[in-house]
Amino acid sequence: MSGFSYKDRRRLSLLLKEGRLPPVMDYISSFPPQKLISTLIRSFYQPEGLERWIAIRAFGHVINRLAQKDVEAARVVMRRLMWSLNDESGGIGWGAPEAMAEAMSQNEILAREYSRILLSYIWEDGNFLEYMPLRRGALWGLYRLAKTRTKIFREIEAWKILKGYLSDRDAESKALAILALGYSGVRELCDDIANNLSDRRLVKIFLDDDLKEISIADLAALSLDKLSCKDR
Repeated sequence: MSGFSYKDRRRLSLLLKEGRLPPVMDYISSFPPQKLISTLIRSFYQPEGLERWIAIRAFGHVINRLAQKDVEAARVVMRRLMWSLNDESGGIGWGAPEAMAEAMSQNEILAREYSRILLSYIWEDGNFLEYMPLRRGALWGLYRLAKTRTKIFREIEAWKILKGYLSDRDAESKALAILALGYSGVRELCDDIANNLSDRRLVKIFLDDDLKEISIADLAALSLDKLSCKDR
């Protein structure tokens, strides 16, 4: 199957709305990656529910398939996402940081080339995203990078910038930083993370292919466990 008709796009959109990754992955497996990208990106603009997240997860797999055949074509798509975050683009770039990160989580070449750019989106001296929802997206992306590309995460010293978010007033930003740092392997962060064990604010985060409501305190406990802080 080489084409991608209106009927195909409609079917993919309906599967994304169902919010389950396996049926989406089964459906898109027989289509050329280039045919899927625009439909997936359009679903990034859905503000609520799982549709956008499943689209982002599927996007990562699609870009990895593309990169394996034509890495320059994959770079063009990554640059398209970067452009959408530029003020001059005239848009907002919903889901772009998360999608970039998901592509990096699936493809090491892209991770090595674009991880520092993703990090720059949360750094005030970098390409800082002033709009908080987009910045949260970059923070979620760094969690994905920390989990799937821990070596690269450490090489770019992302933890040094993320550490500042452990005292962020925005609950979701703090939670995402805690989550990412739990995968960093940097045990000197144990005390800073432990300072959040009393923060009972609830956040909703996309984890393990589902939206989960969890307290900052519970995330801190999980990260402390990942870092084996009790064994110091």
